[in-house]
Amino acid sequence: MTLLGFLFLTGLVIVMGASSTARYEREKSAASAPRAVQPAPATDPVPIAVTA
Repeated sequence: MTLLGFLFLTGLVIVMGASSTARYEREKSAASAPRAVQPAPATDPVPIAVTA
């Protein structure tokens, strides 16, 4: 029973480490990828109402 618990916990640590490493690699590659510069959206000027 102790051996099964040990093997289960060891497997759990391996799976958690692998998923964490994969997430780190994805974030690292996304951060180093060149990004396209997007122009600022054009806005319509809001007319100002002048009251006398």
